[in-house]
Amino acid sequence: MAEATEISAIVNCLNLYAIAVDSQCWDLFDQVFTEDITADFGGQAVWKGRTDLKAAFAMIHESFASTQHVTTNHHVSVSGNDASSISYVHGRFIRTVPQGGSMFESTGWYEDRLVRHPEGWRIARRSCRMQWWGGNPAVLETAPGVKVDPVLDSMKDHAASPAGIAHIASLLNGA
Repeated sequence: MAEATEISAIVNCLNLYAIAVDSQCWDLFDQVFTEDITADFGGQAVWKGRTDLKAAFAMIHESFASTQHVTTNHHVSVSGNDASSISYVHGRFIRTVPQGGSMFESTGWYEDRLVRHPEGWRIARRSCRMQWWGGNPAVLETAPGVKVDPVLDSMKDHAASPAGIAHIASLLNGA
């Protein structure tokens, strides 16, 4: 079993992501992600590389008046210099749009693979899955021509298949 200090350091890394996004301090991503991060937020929202992720997030989030990401229920497994985590997220996005309300919110979970670096733990792969949403999806449409069609996922559905069970087990066991 991993030492509490290792798990605490990983949870701090996971939580620093929310602070970076909500403060729009994109240089904090250097303390959250590896240089070669693969981040999959569903659909076409997939980025490879920290530089591209920082640039995309800066552009996407610039027009929000406010965001708030709450990350909870962290389950962390450590195996040497590798770790995995599942955590739940509730995100709120505030932006004035012509109609339909100024807030979008969603809940879901992050599946993370982390690696130990000399500077600390960093996320090497992140998948974000949305389980529920409410409010106005137009709030998320921060670039011309971008239409958001929230795709819902369910951990229950993942666990219903042998491949899904194996995937969840690998995250829980740090494999």
